[in-house]
Amino acid sequence: MDIKQLLSKLTIEEKASLLSGADFWHTKAVERLGIPQMMMSDGPHGLRKQRVDDEEAGVNQSIEAVCFPAACALACSFDRDLLFRLGQALGNECQAENVGVILGPGTNIKRSPLCGRNFEYFSEDPFLASNMAASHIRGVQSKKVGTSLKHFAANNQENRRMSVSAEIDERTLHEIYLSAFEYAVREAKPATIMCSYNRINGEYSSENKYILTDVLRDKWGFEGMVVSDWGAVNDRVKGVAAGLDLEMPSSGGVNDKKIAEAVKNGTLPKADLDKACERVLRTVDNYLKGRDEEAVWDKNADHALAAEIASQCMVLLKNDDRVLPLPRNRKIAFIGKFAKKPRFQGGGSAHINAFRVSDALSSAEKYASVSYAEGYRTDEDIIDAGLINEAVELAKNSDIAVVFAGLTDLFESEGFDRKHMGMPECQNELIRRVAAVQPNTVVVLHNGSPVEMPWIENVKGILEVYLGGQAVGEAVCDVLFGKINPSGKLAETFPVKLSDNPSYLNFPGEGDTVKYSEGIFVGYRYYDKKEMEVLFPFGHGLSYTTFAYSDLKLYAKNITDRDSLTVSVTVKNTGHVAGREVVQLYVRDIESSVIRPVKELKGFEKIELAPGESKVIVFTLDRKAFVFYSDKTHDWFVESGDFEIMIGSSSRDIKLSSVIHVESKDRMPFVCTRNTTLGDVLALPDGEKYVAELISDFAKNLNTESDNNELGESTKLMMEAQLRDNPLRVMVSFSDGHFDQEYIEEICRRINEDMK
Repeated sequence: MDIKQLLSKLTIEEKASLLSGADFWHTKAVERLGIPQMMMSDGPHGLRKQRVDDEEAGVNQSIEAVCFPAACALACSFDRDLLFRLGQALGNECQAENVGVILGPGTNIKRSPLCGRNFEYFSEDPFLASNMAASHIRGVQSKKVGTSLKHFAANNQENRRMSVSAEIDERTLHEIYLSAFEYAVREAKPATIMCSYNRINGEYSSENKYILTDVLRDKWGFEGMVVSDWGAVNDRVKGVAAGLDLEMPSSGGVNDKKIAEAVKNGTLPKADLDKACERVLRTVDNYLKGRDEEAVWDKNADHALAAEIASQCMVLLKNDDRVLPLPRNRKIAFIGKFAKKPRFQGGGSAHINAFRVSDALSSAEKYASVSYAEGYRTDEDIIDAGLINEAVELAKNSDIAVVFAGLTDLFESEGFDRKHMGMPECQNELIRRVAAVQPNTVVVLHNGSPVEMPWIENVKGILEVYLGGQAVGEAVCDVLFGKINPSGKLAETFPVKLSDNPSYLNFPGEGDTVKYSEGIFVGYRYYDKKEMEVLFPFGHGLSYTTFAYSDLKLYAKNITDRDSLTVSVTVKNTGHVAGREVVQLYVRDIESSVIRPVKELKGFEKIELAPGESKVIVFTLDRKAFVFYSDKTHDWFVESGDFEIMIGSSSRDIKLSSVIHVESKDRMPFVCTRNTTLGDVLALPDGEKYVAELISDFAKNLNTESDNNELGESTKLMMEAQLRDNPLRVMVSFSDGHFDQEYIEEICRRINEDMK
């Protein structure tokens, strides 16, 4: 399509019409100019394409497809290549089904474990989330299919999600919640961005110019189309002016008329309409140019890929006495309904009509003879004494009991938030009773977010599967029986209890307001700063082998903030089986003028090692590894000083560390007034020269001597502290008339002149 020529031929009404959907899933066509429709489909863990061959098919009736693991599991792989391959498969499926844009991935931060949609999101950490999202996007778009990175931004709860205002300070917004999107936008260039339902600091995301234009387009350079979440539009005309291009689904022409009228009466610049229309046309044009009529969808091959991916995402949380992998010549009991009918995906818009589902009970047949007991019901949380007694009897007469448990759709789904972090009590009771008679008890968890584990001390093994997709049964057995060595690492912290979570007092807020009072201290940033015990830390995950870390090298001792730093470390497989390890790099600002986390993830690599094999892993850190977001400069800022580079296998298991000095070329704006403290002036380069006379005079005129040496020293310390905190104007009061306010104003003038 010649987009510029089309724009010149379209009427105002036609342009306005292109800015909303034709129906629930299609963009509008303009037949007289040959502009076709484009279909979008839900994702991001499979193709949830609306059936169009049945006129009575509802919104949620979709074609049979392949359900891959959910984002909660995918992020635990810490594997960019794996996410790219997943994206490729999804992109190919879209081509085979003539879908132009698949909605996803979701990269919102896991602020609270209670968010009902956490299973669709990657992590509590913005660096990990954005890297996973970028790989997913690159994979899909390598097949010439667009993605829709969502939900932009601060969509961190389901409660009143269409009206709630997330009240977030500027630093927290950029450092945590926007940062989860930034790398993916800059580096992977998604075709579209989906705005969220909620308000941010009082302004709906769909009409938030600061978010959609000032940040997304002007700062990050995004050139694609912004689409609303389905039903997220509040004021359509204001949305166009703010940078929202496409409203979904159709408004039945109501909002189209409002746009056209606003352009005609001058309240909406025609240039804003043209820009939005051009972005929609460009998205449709890219779909047409990338169309692959020959694409073939091999569902069985994608099922096999789903199994491979799931096996690489599972996290071995506990493995006392090496209870896993399971021996094949012992009496093994599989207990729990999820063993036969696994919970493999979450509810809501991401729900896939899976063409095939594998369960662990059937999949175990190739490894061992396994007995089974149902253990609990999933339709309601009722302790069924008969089911539990049957399970206990089976466990007692077995050598090992594997209990399949987790959260049901009644406990977590899109549309509502969890009320607590507990598992169904019928399952907790089952685990307690089984563990009481069987010392070799293993728990396999199917859940979309962290759960409390009141029985943790009574079981030997815990395998966190999350929501592992339709091939989860065979993948679980491959890991349980040792065909595949588990290598997942937690992408979120498991707190001991819900009240430990930093958002606990402010989630989900009051009425239509939720305050993000914990600021930047989300997830491990909070738990580490508080030195708080956790159930399992961010980045944690065990293996059937062991790894040794050595020879950490920093290829410079001093750098500027414009330089890059090369870091290398050697990792060796010191066990007897092959395995994969996620090497994690964290950075700590040793001394900072602002409050910062103890450590932040700034690099990770997943490697595979044979027994006895060693590899050197190389990281390259750029300026972003050392920055914080300054609400003074309204930008990222590096402060000169020493930074500790830490290498670990989790956020709480740091193996090696070393220090680098970073000299910043940035300068924080400084304006001196008569109320500026003496300490702030002394912190400036050569700051003492401006106030040396004031300090000298203060010391002469204030007698801090004492006959009591201890009292004299304490008085001296008190006065020194008070001196630093004194505003400059106060120094006049202690000068015995030697200085006046004009002198203070002159000091401020000199400082401000020098600081320009």
